Amino acid sequence: MQRETGATRPARVEARGWGWRHAGRRRSALDGIDLVISPGERVLLLGPSGSGKSTLLHALAGVHGGAEEGEETGSLLIDGEWPGAVRGRASLVLQDPDSQVILARVGDDVAFGCENLGVPRDEIWARVRRALDEVGLDLPLDHPTSALSGGQKQRLALAGAFAMGPGLLLLDEPTANLDPAGVDEVRQAVARTLDRTGATFVVVEHRVDVWIDLVTRVIVLGRDGRLIADGEPQHVISTQRDVLLAAGVWVPGVPPGVSAARPAPAASVVDLEGIDLAIGRRSDAVVRSGLSLALPRAASTVLTGPNGAGKSTLALTMGGLLPPLGGRVRASEELAGGLKPDPIRWRSRELLTRIGTVFQEPEHQFVASTVQRELEVAPRALGLDAPTTARRTHEVLERLGLDRLAEANPFTLSGGEQRRLTVGCALVAQPRVVVLDEPTFGQDRLTWIELVTLLRALVDDGTTLLSVSHDAAYLDALGDQHLDLGSDALRMEATA
Repeated sequence: MQRETGATRPARVEARGWGWRHAGRRRSALDGIDLVISPGERVLLLGPSGSGKSTLLHALAGVHGGAEEGEETGSLLIDGEWPGAVRGRASLVLQDPDSQVILARVGDDVAFGCENLGVPRDEIWARVRRALDEVGLDLPLDHPTSALSGGQKQRLALAGAFAMGPGLLLLDEPTANLDPAGVDEVRQAVARTLDRTGATFVVVEHRVDVWIDLVTRVIVLGRDGRLIADGEPQHVISTQRDVLLAAGVWVPGVPPGVSAARPAPAASVVDLEGIDLAIGRRSDAVVRSGLSLALPRAASTVLTGPNGAGKSTLALTMGGLLPPLGGRVRASEELAGGLKPDPIRWRSRELLTRIGTVFQEPEHQFVASTVQRELEVAPRALGLDAPTTARRTHEVLERLGLDRLAEANPFTLSGGEQRRLTVGCALVAQPRVVVLDEPTFGQDRLTWIELVTLLRALVDDGTTLLSVSHDAAYLDALGDQHLDLGSDALRMEATA
């Protein structure tokens, strides 16, 4: 049966006493939610990390796994039907776009959802081209999806959602890993699509200012998974300011209030140095060449640049996880500690106490069944005794606000919680150098402040830090040295 190809019919959402508890979690992710979202409404869903925002989007998309994944209470309906019975009415773009890449070529990947809905072939390719144009992904239809950067994959996932022509468009932090130009392009693309289709829209985002002028309603969840505010955007922001700040919402115009970055001392010892580097994920695919950089000891370096510029690849190369395709990465004698100065030649256990790396995709690093056991992986690999392991993991759990989740499965955490866990897994080994790729992804204002404060304390105590980030506030706080990987070269920019 072919889906009708006329104008999108906006969906109606209704929740009555709805709640969800993940299997193995001590508390409900959401509890007693009562709301109605009328057809065509545009909603910004706010709340602290772990409050259940992503859980609600997953439920609306009909992709919860059922009783084996958790327990549902009350009712949640789209157009009067259980979401799982009307799949295709809603399109969801997840926090991790990499998990939504299905096929090997860009055009085929965008077309996949339409094909599953039975859209006629001629119309599919018209939709694919329009969706790619709307998200600003100017690539051939046969371009390999494996060659896309994280930000490009995010736009690809968005294009796939647009192409399906949903009545309910659900976006889970769609701009989190995009450069400023990409954020603006995505927001404009969403605006054009909503104006063209009239679809009902729900977006989860920590940064209110990105969407505040596009949405017609703001709904805020508290840490207990219940509604704490609901109404017209400017009214909610102005009348509930203190409530929102207490809930970790990034209220426009309110800075985080952390110390500003301080310039790295000119005479500082260099812990890691990249010399005339050529980098790439494969030996036959050089992404960038002629790159030289130095990481001063006990200073924080922030690496910025447009999506697709090679920032993550450069970070992994400096961290000893990718071999240079040209040039050399050289560690100081003190960092190497008797080993060869090339980190790529170090074994995993040797890297643990020297260079700790956190990937852009948190779940790619999980190997244990609980948060506690995940944090114990590195100490056990180092042969630390039980009291030392317990002390280190307890400190990390408390500092990163994960102590209540010690027995939870890492894959049931929110995106922001997963990010903090991966940072904690690197820090528990107490490495001399820490490499972080988008460390503030998915963080609410309060967890952001806690994370940045922790990282600043580590740097002040002698840790050398390299971070890849699009977060301007993070750069302001931790950009002791700012390196910008632009389209032409790697530039050092002065810290204010």
